[in-house]
Amino acid sequence: MNTSLKGKIALVTGSNAGIGRAIAILLAANGASVGVTYLNNKDQGEATVALIREAGGKAELFQADVTNIEQIDALVCGVEASFGGKVDILVNNAGHLIERCPNSDMNEALYDQIMNVNLKSTVFMCKRVLPGMKEKGAGRIVNMSSIAAHNGGGPGASIYAASKAAVLSYSKGLAKEVAGDGITVNIVSPGFIGQTAFHATFTSDEARKATVNGIPLKREGTPDDVAGAVLYLVSDLGSYLTGESIEINGGMFMR
Repeated sequence: MNTSLKGKIALVTGSNAGIGRAIAILLAANGASVGVTYLNNKDQGEATVALIREAGGKAELFQADVTNIEQIDALVCGVEASFGGKVDILVNNAGHLIERCPNSDMNEALYDQIMNVNLKSTVFMCKRVLPGMKEKGAGRIVNMSSIAAHNGGGPGASIYAASKAAVLSYSKGLAKEVAGDGITVNIVSPGFIGQTAFHATFTSDEARKATVNGIPLKREGTPDDVAGAVLYLVSDLGSYLTGESIEINGGMFMR
């Protein structure tokens, strides 16, 4: 068994930067044709595609709001038309905390925004690619949860944590539904991953240092740490795993 993805079509949502970019680059480096997506920052998306192409890989860029069903359909149609086939690998990386907000201040609009970008996007991206995977009798789906799904998250992140816990539970249920079709569904749950806009936006330097001091491996994770786990799950190496969550947190949380 090996990590070759030659001939496979991969779609990685939210892959213009950070963890998504690292995943897209690694899948392309192992032979996949990769659909790179962005919501707002086209320049970052173009940079990701350029990095892949400069290394000899295949990638195309697509803009999509993956909380919108019509845009999800257009995205998948675009990827399939560009690469001449159905999606073999889906990585639902798009997600967001949106903002830190205590429950006493939570409103319906913010609640919906958090749940939509994390859970709704995952559910309906999966639904859209499943017919093509079933037709092939094979497919790999990796959904993005978080250590917050286990520990409730940091201050003002309880709804985000709940949305990521829902992704975890949903993925296990979906794994049972589609296993007979040759499709695996797994989850990666990152802990404190540096070099991302998430912590640049929501985590102070003081909190960052305190968190790292509490990590048994004594360092932040990197986007490449997450990408390596995703590659394992979508390659032949992970062919007998489904409904599993890989915790990428340096020992912060051990099941």
